Amino acid sequence: MEERRKCYIPMRVVLAINVFTATLMSYMMRVNLSIIIIAMVKPTGLSKRISDSECIDAGNSSANTANVSLLDVGLFLYGERYAWDQTSQGYILGGYFYGYVLTSFPGGIIAEYIGPYQTVGVTTLISAALTACTPFIASLHFSVILVNRMLLGALAGVVFPALQCLIARWVPPVEKGIFIGCLLGGTFGTVITWPLLSEVIMRMGWTWAFYVSGLLPGLWCIFWYLTVSNYPDQHRCIDEREKNYIQEAVSSNIAKKKAIPPYKAMFMSFPFWALVFLQFGNLWGLYLLLTIGPKFISEILGFDIRKSGFLSALPHLTRLVSGFIFGAIGDYIRKRGKLSVTFVRKFFVLFSHMLPSVFLFLITMVGCNRMWAVAFMSLALGFNGAATITNLQNAQDLAPNFAGTIYGIINMTGNMAGFLAPLIAGYVTQENNGLSEWHIVFWLGASIYMGCAIIFSFFGSGDVQPWNKKPDAGET
Repeated sequence: MEERRKCYIPMRVVLAINVFTATLMSYMMRVNLSIIIIAMVKPTGLSKRISDSECIDAGNSSANTANVSLLDVGLFLYGERYAWDQTSQGYILGGYFYGYVLTSFPGGIIAEYIGPYQTVGVTTLISAALTACTPFIASLHFSVILVNRMLLGALAGVVFPALQCLIARWVPPVEKGIFIGCLLGGTFGTVITWPLLSEVIMRMGWTWAFYVSGLLPGLWCIFWYLTVSNYPDQHRCIDEREKNYIQEAVSSNIAKKKAIPPYKAMFMSFPFWALVFLQFGNLWGLYLLLTIGPKFISEILGFDIRKSGFLSALPHLTRLVSGFIFGAIGDYIRKRGKLSVTFVRKFFVLFSHMLPSVFLFLITMVGCNRMWAVAFMSLALGFNGAATITNLQNAQDLAPNFAGTIYGIINMTGNMAGFLAPLIAGYVTQENNGLSEWHIVFWLGASIYMGCAIIFSFFGSGDVQPWNKKPDAGET
């Protein structure tokens, strides 16, 4: 029997840190372009759109005038700039998600067969290299950076399904709320990436923003390879008592035998499709503010690039904090055992989807009032943190044996929002980049949030489904 090294902290704590930082690094490479692109493109026609904006009449004249000056003069100091129009920018910002949706589904299967440890480590390392090469790639042609973003998305598409698979194998049911909350490390990645890269751009130029957002994930891979394993009993440094506790807690629903997911039963399941819709609504609202939020704050509200980075990250900070709070609430309710899992999932959809829908609608009511616009964006994503006990955890409820596969499928469909949201925004704002056009974008987001929540409220479930049945014992 292999002798294990003695460890002084629970390996579940180390796992939680790894899950959190894995999503952080993934999001750093996902969202970096949303802020960098402001410094990469020529502001052709932007000065006129801002100077003619309704926001001038709302008391933002001096701020907008200063921002026009910065865009017309100061951004030339940030590096070479490209003549990409609004539609082209929409394609580039959405390109990541073209690749992402292609691999999210097989990503869960790959993780279940190859192992989440290998899946996350290899894809993150390759993504880091591609990110660092982006300045050279961008200099070649518009289409080349689009392909680069699609490749990055394809590599990242396997990460979240793999982490779901890892959590299913490692985490007792009564602790899953906190661990699912760790998936919001991506939100923290947004919180630190935009202000960090804004500062890098202002001081060193946009090319260095890509170098930084590629170097950090590359270094992180070393930590991942040294501290993670596919199963508790494969870890080099786990305490025997902790290993036994985990195995006993998850053994009733988790099998080591590799089995083909029951696709027919899954696709005929109403709770499964309810989760598909819930995830789509969640990601539409998230990507609405993730991919084009900085453009709205910079071009419409009139903040410069440094303030745009900070203010664009603020809503994601509220989502991160509330995500852990809601996750802890979910674990507390689960331990008490007085409410059914189904009731908890459906009740908290009020917070994760319905209230964010209301706040997106309210953004359209405040016009050019910067304070209220940013506040409502923050509240929308803040309450969406409750996704840690609704759509982010429901795959674990329905079929723990196939949590990676389920999450891969719902992520594949949900992440279509990642390219649809910026494309629609680019189309709507192509001729006139004004408040009324952006109101259409926010109204659509609010409607999708609410509609998906209603569907889940009728057809969703928190019960383990019959098609989660474990393979026969004795086979590996």
